[in-house]
Amino acid sequence: MSHRNARLTLHGRRILVDRVRSGRPVAHVAAEMGISRTTAHKWVHRWRAEGEPGLRDRSSRPRTTPHRTPPAVEARVCELRTTRKLGPARIGPILDLPTSTVHRILTRHGLHRLSWIDRPTGQIIRRYERDRPGELVHVDVKKLGRIPDGGGHKALGRQAGRTTRSGMGFDYIHSAVDDHSRLAYSEIHPDEKVATCAGFLTRAAAFFHAHGITRIERVLTDNAWAYRKGLAWRAVLADLGAAGKLTRAYRPQTNGKVERFNRTLLDEWAYLRPYTSNDERTAALADFLHTYNHHRCHTALGGHPPISRVNNAAGQYN
Repeated sequence: MSHRNARLTLHGRRILVDRVRSGRPVAHVAAEMGISRTTAHKWVHRWRAEGEPGLRDRSSRPRTTPHRTPPAVEARVCELRTTRKLGPARIGPILDLPTSTVHRILTRHGLHRLSWIDRPTGQIIRRYERDRPGELVHVDVKKLGRIPDGGGHKALGRQAGRTTRSGMGFDYIHSAVDDHSRLAYSEIHPDEKVATCAGFLTRAAAFFHAHGITRIERVLTDNAWAYRKGLAWRAVLADLGAAGKLTRAYRPQTNGKVERFNRTLLDEWAYLRPYTSNDERTAALADFLHTYNHHRCHTALGGHPPISRVNNAAGQYN
């Protein structure tokens, strides 16, 4: 790859070739452009042999690696990782390999993070992303204890907070996340009954529609009774023209986009600071959602917020 002080970018190499093609000596052109004759001849020879593609950057990876760890040994490293969940420091002595070598092998096979492995089966978790907004929407509910007036244990301390919180009950945060763009919508309700879930889905669909996701094709949920048997829930799906999908039992990874959003919800809203009342925490949700959708950088979106992915997709499909 070209570095920031490179004399020749792709555009510069084209200029070099054009000047040489006009009949000027390579040495004179090299002096004008501040590069060596060797470098100039290299790019001219590449252009003559390969044409325009020859002027592009190439990988510096060697064609052969004679000292690479044998495939059988790499397979054994992967087996120990997936079956016994051992790290490089444990696998190295077993196979008489340096820890750094074991880590490179695990990285090569996508096993260097245990969070990428399904712990019960040892299989690599296959991440997926739908091709367009609205193709799949993840829906889930997160239960949070209500905060008494004056604050709970985060504001008053563990013992005092436990006393004031007695009998406060719970808030149920209903959330919907678009699989492709990660655009999110949440509401706080006192329960997770069928009517509540159905009403939430209707308003979530209206929110997505207002932001350019005009059609929801499928809705993915866990196996809660409201999603499996609720007539009102099915009626809303029918009105939207969407199919309802259920995750496998005890497999929250399938609904991972909204599960990860729930964790962000806790870190950046619910537990961000000590709230002095439940109403104060509730009021802060709208600001969090705006920041998440319009300003918060998302690693899965190349450092851009979800709304940018929606806008880009709108330009692509319209």
